Amino acid sequence: MSVVLIFLAAIAAIMIWWLSGQRLTSKPWLETGSVLLPDHHGVDRPPVPAVKIGLFVFLGVVGALFSLAVSAYFMRAASADWWGMPVPRLLWVNTTALALSSAALQWAKREAQQGRMESLRPALATALALAVFFLAGQIQAWRELTAAGYVLADNPANSFFYMLTGLHGLHILGGLAVLAHTTVRAFAADVQPERLRLSVDLSTIYSHFMLAVWLLLFALFAGWANDFVDLCRTLIS
Repeated sequence: MSVVLIFLAAIAAIMIWWLSGQRLTSKPWLETGSVLLPDHHGVDRPPVPAVKIGLFVFLGVVGALFSLAVSAYFMRAASADWWGMPVPRLLWVNTTALALSSAALQWAKREAQQGRMESLRPALATALALAVFFLAGQIQAWRELTAAGYVLADNPANSFFYMLTGLHGLHILGGLAVLAHTTVRAFAADVQPERLRLSVDLSTIYSHFMLAVWLLLFALFAGWANDFVDLCRTLIS
């Protein structure tokens, strides 16, 4: 149970950090027509689009899903038939690629807000290429492990590794579909930056969240999460 609470707390901290920069505390019943109300800094800001709120709800569900999976991981790891598996060195490269992809999307978001299409296009293309590289690297890591004898049904540790990395990869793939569509639109001749801002913003939020989830999973596979949980249990007791 403590593992679930710790993982949920980490996800909640990430969500609160993002939400603090959004205008989710606005009062829509006070916003009529196209009138913009000033925020606490005295700057007029539009209401949060419904699609962005929907994204945050979806990310909350995804966070709960991974929390349950990680909880099952820890409970199963206490069994006698659990044998740990090595972490491929390629995962370090993949992690770097995913982090750089997220950074490139942050760059794209800034360029979209400034209306600089000449910088937005390479930023989106870079983010897309790095995310594809991450997925290809994850598949290669699977191939290296299976070639070394760490197959899916060999022991529960292997099964959880493939399940968690596969689940994360599927979510990355879904985000790639949206990012690829946004990137193609950015290279259209008649596109305007303001028509891309929301799509870029949503892709950036999603990318940052999936990076955070991957870092937590990577810490789990590397054994750092176990040390952290043991430390928390020691402090609590």
